[in-house]
Amino acid sequence: MKTLALVTAVAASGHDDDLAPLLDTCAEAGLHARAVAWDDPTVSWGRFDAALLRSPWDYTERLPEFLAWCTQVDRVTELLNPLNVVRWNTDKHYLADLATVGIPVVPTHFVEPDAEPMEALAAFLAAFDTAEFVVKPTVSAGARDTQRYGRDQQFAAGNHVARLLDRERSVMLQPYLASVDRYGETALLYFDGQFSHAIRKSAQLAPGEGARQAPMASGGIATGSATSAEQALAERVLAATARLRQLEAPLAYARIDLLAGAEGEPRLLELELTEPSLFFAQAPGSATRFAGLLAARLADGTVRARMDPA
Repeated sequence: MKTLALVTAVAASGHDDDLAPLLDTCAEAGLHARAVAWDDPTVSWGRFDAALLRSPWDYTERLPEFLAWCTQVDRVTELLNPLNVVRWNTDKHYLADLATVGIPVVPTHFVEPDAEPMEALAAFLAAFDTAEFVVKPTVSAGARDTQRYGRDQQFAAGNHVARLLDRERSVMLQPYLASVDRYGETALLYFDGQFSHAIRKSAQLAPGEGARQAPMASGGIATGSATSAEQALAERVLAATARLRQLEAPLAYARIDLLAGAEGEPRLLELELTEPSLFFAQAPGSATRFAGLLAARLADGTVRARMDPA
């Protein structure tokens, strides 16, 4: 029987709704799966045939430590998703890479730690005619340290940017797309390169709400469907990622989060390849499908999905 580590974190205890059904369906698929914390020093990772990143949600506060751990684990077992994807995907600068190869992303202006915050914010607002905008760090999960502002809140927004830059964190500035308040986000889930299901997520940032500090944020999740345009864009995103990261095989899982642009066209908000919620509860049978695909990958040795380990 193949052994699989479902990698979580102590901070995620009780918050990962996908974990229990995945443990059950892995057992049904003939996998011996065990939930383990990534920073538990007692775990012998070489005893597992693969380590599947599921909810190591505190990595955003400990990224160098987490990536060092990923590198160590990758030496002794199969890391899913693979190391070069995790290194790339844990910092949202990847959006710039995808935009460069023609993927329509939500417009994003990056501000680096050596920038002057108010000057950077003024330049962004001069470039984008947007009534509202979003400030968030490039390394974040669950909308942590993310806030929505109006143009009349530039002083508060500048202070937010400054706080992040002072902590040596890069910042993203994005126009707030009003469509999210009407339609929410669409998230498309792919397992082993195959479309599984879609969910609809309501707007996560309310006007006047302060920046969230909890490590996880969720709510307003419902069963959804993807339009042909949304699915076409998701598949373009996956194909572009395969080229950029020189992948040999499909990723074990991917979640593509989309918003509607000004003309209703889908735009990429985030590409989740490291620790996304997979929303099994909203798609009956999806946990069984995912576990079966994992079992098949481990059985035939096609787990590794990379060429370049850098």
